[in-house]
Amino acid sequence: MRGIFYWPGKNLVSAIPLVLILGFITGFLVDTSGLQPYILLITVLMIYPTMIGFNVKEAFNLSYWQVLGISLILNFLLIPVLAFGLGKIFLYNEPQLFAGLVLASLLPTSGMTISWTMLFKGHVAAAVKITAISLILGSFLAPLYLKIMVGQIVPINIMKTFITIAWVVFLPMVLGHFTFQLLLKKYTKEYFQKNIKPIFPSISVWAMLLLIFISISLKSKMIIENPGFLVQGLLVLTIFYTANFAISTIIGRTFLHRGDAVALVYGTVMRNLSLALGLAVTTFGPKAAIMVTLAFILQVQGAAWYGKMASKWNWLGEKV
Repeated sequence: MRGIFYWPGKNLVSAIPLVLILGFITGFLVDTSGLQPYILLITVLMIYPTMIGFNVKEAFNLSYWQVLGISLILNFLLIPVLAFGLGKIFLYNEPQLFAGLVLASLLPTSGMTISWTMLFKGHVAAAVKITAISLILGSFLAPLYLKIMVGQIVPINIMKTFITIAWVVFLPMVLGHFTFQLLLKKYTKEYFQKNIKPIFPSISVWAMLLLIFISISLKSKMIIENPGFLVQGLLVLTIFYTANFAISTIIGRTFLHRGDAVALVYGTVMRNLSLALGLAVTTFGPKAAIMVTLAFILQVQGAAWYGKMASKWNWLGEKV
């Protein structure tokens, strides 16, 4: 049972396509619309484990100001503009896919930002700071950006979007804080980090896979009638991620030491797709969620391959 529990988190590259296929077949054979009312609850359960032990204080000290400043410019200016431009060119006739792309671009960093930075010997403390402040800023800015960028083609209720974000970000953040404090009354921080915290990502991944299953099953018949939009979505996402890796690599190599550059790449290219998926399903519908699901596949593969090639070819070098 332990192996089954941890398998999806360790094998996202395989788990996500498997769930996509399972959801597609199930949705074609069975009406799964009865699962839709549970989407918000599942989203909260997906985000909540990631917030246990989340250090909000990291957002308010002045360390790593240079890499943080560059990451904020990329995360909240250049990358959203890139997504908007790609959406205008390739997805204007698919407003939900457009919204899914923009939504992914507005919610930077994830827990994997820190993991990938650690794996490829970047500055973990810088990655933690980028993650903390980007999550908070992104939660407040996303509704406004969405209104400006896709409000003309997809109806955007700013207040409803803020309320949804409060449910899926700030409620789990508050619950995560109190859960962490309760755990510290019984366990030491060292014990928590070693024995308890590793359990949470797998819980989150299982909830995420359930959301993906529901999203694809709700649209399986539509996919059969119009499979071209999957190819369209993958094409746009491939351009989006390739451009992100290129921009962050060039800027990191030019202005930063290698450790900070690694944190910059993974702090800007890695998008908070778990949160984007929850918002896509609850705010825009299954088709937007499918766009985010496709991004999962490319993001995980891209992060792994980039790290190997960047290390082999010394793409990030040292600051001159």
